[in-house]
Amino acid sequence: MNKQSVYETNSFYWDTKGNDFLRAIVLPFYGAFVSEEQCQLFGDVSGKRMLEIGCGNGQSLQYQGERKASELWGMDISEKQLEKAKQHLTACGLSAKLICSPMEEECNIPVDYFDYVYSIYAIGWTTDLEGTFRRIASYLKKDGIFIFSWSHPIHRCVVEENNRFVFNKPYFDESWYSVSPDSCQGELALSDRKLSTYINALAKAGFVIEQMVEETENEILQTQDENHDLAKRAKIFPVTFVIKARKL
Repeated sequence: MNKQSVYETNSFYWDTKGNDFLRAIVLPFYGAFVSEEQCQLFGDVSGKRMLEIGCGNGQSLQYQGERKASELWGMDISEKQLEKAKQHLTACGLSAKLICSPMEEECNIPVDYFDYVYSIYAIGWTTDLEGTFRRIASYLKKDGIFIFSWSHPIHRCVVEENNRFVFNKPYFDESWYSVSPDSCQGELALSDRKLSTYINALAKAGFVIEQMVEETENEILQTQDENHDLAKRAKIFPVTFVIKARKL
């Protein structure tokens, strides 16, 4: 895996295709069938300093701003996404400090500063999970909270064949590969990490896990077409996971 190649592939995708792909994965949703309205992981954020990793077009920052966070910061690998985020937040009467950088790299974000760092379906793009978690820990105050969501690794291992779900790849395979989201043109580079990989990397970075969510919310499931592939999957196994961790 070549980091620079991954950066170039993924930033090009987000510059050209990312807006449509991001539409369904912004707060209050953590991903498919999991919501902040149900989980209540953030609690009261009024007066809090917040940094979003992979902020995209700014809709999750808007959600936090409307809940009276005192400072909004966002990081993203895509200049185009950040331009859209600035426009969107300005239209909402909000402002944020926006930084274009890979999440793995030093980019002059203040240390021991934030009450919350969060990432909605973005942390999995990192090429250096342990290094990224160490950086996130450095941004947070003591007892600061880190919340992130991503596609559940089981979801990526299973395909439907003859009306049955079967494994088509080993759960333990964390090699990088190319994927075309939603069958559209354009590719992303991706690695499917085990849950233990995330948990162990958090521990090494000095976090303690306070909560993990991998349940499918029935209230959301009931609003979906039961024959849709994602809905059928969500009835049987988790398609999204969320972790809330605290910096020691």
